[in-house]
Amino acid sequence: MNVWPTRCRRNIALGLTKAAVVAWCLGNLLPVAAQHGTATITGAVVDAQTGLPLKHAHVFIASSMIGTATDATGAFQLSGVPAGAHRLFISMVGYKSAERDSLFRAGTAYHVPVQLAPTVVEMGEVVVNARKARRWQRQLLKFERMFLGETDNAASAKILNPEVLSFTSRWGKFTASAAEPLVIENTALGYRMQYFLKEFESSGGTIKWDGEPLFTELEPDSAEQAAMWEANRRKAFQGSLRHYLLALRGGRWVEEGFETSRRLSLDQSDQRFRVDPATLLRSGPTLQEKELVFHGYLEVTYVHEEEDRAYARWLGQSSWYASNVQRSWLRLNDGPTLIDQAGEVIDPYGVIVYGYFAFERIGDEMPKEYRPDNWHMP
Repeated sequence: MNVWPTRCRRNIALGLTKAAVVAWCLGNLLPVAAQHGTATITGAVVDAQTGLPLKHAHVFIASSMIGTATDATGAFQLSGVPAGAHRLFISMVGYKSAERDSLFRAGTAYHVPVQLAPTVVEMGEVVVNARKARRWQRQLLKFERMFLGETDNAASAKILNPEVLSFTSRWGKFTASAAEPLVIENTALGYRMQYFLKEFESSGGTIKWDGEPLFTELEPDSAEQAAMWEANRRKAFQGSLRHYLLALRGGRWVEEGFETSRRLSLDQSDQRFRVDPATLLRSGPTLQEKELVFHGYLEVTYVHEEEDRAYARWLGQSSWYASNVQRSWLRLNDGPTLIDQAGEVIDPYGVIVYGYFAFERIGDEMPKEYRPDNWHMP
């Protein structure tokens, strides 16, 4: 049986049942007048113990380019929020982060009062000698390889503030934590990302992480660089898990270059079963959500792009045999899981990915609002 490196991650979106979403909307989102077409979110962030306003708290729509910081009165406003399911994330150093999940409707404004509870930030060990410094540097390189990935795009991604990271390694488990948001600049895709890392763990061949990214576009130095970024973004999007799920939602898996089958295990000698992709999604609790349903392992082949040479090195293969397609596998972690309108997995750790989907990681991640030119679906 072949052993494939895996990635189990919390995709950024909702983690609530329909009833919980409805209850949260009624209790915390207060609609007021708004401009037509998009939603507007306003509110204030205060200290939960003192009630005093918190200045410079981060407030943003997770995995997007929509974000801001609170002013001196703790107030914030997010305009132009696309209608649909989103996670509002609020964070400040020295306080426990808060998340607000809901369905935002076009032409509506929402007022969100937020209280952040103070917390103690545990810093990692202070490196005071050369031996500890070398060990930390090795752990940093290991983390970057696992977290950012090993693609060409990942090679151009750099963590600008690695000093906020601390690591533990024992009994075959490697973990990382960050005292502040990681600032990651990707000069291949033209984005700077603030990544609010909640959890990172590698154990037994499986890597899982949980966090919320906020993207900012870099300014290109020239028209040539802007064109390069767009070409790299398109390539990173094509064949990705988001691309596949959007193709399923739009009923365009053939046109987008995807073939789907099912296996009972990852043993490549096992029989492959034909799958009608139209049966993989069924209605969710809202119009914006779909439920992904299948048994065993879903094998996804992207036929419009060949494997990267670095993929063979990541698999640990001593030699590389060129393949003109990319193959990935999906397994549901705990039964059917919800997919939102942006092609994001809603349930925490809802899907475990293998193969090419696992090969591409944070170094290939882009804002959820990104779509290539001439995109045919919503």
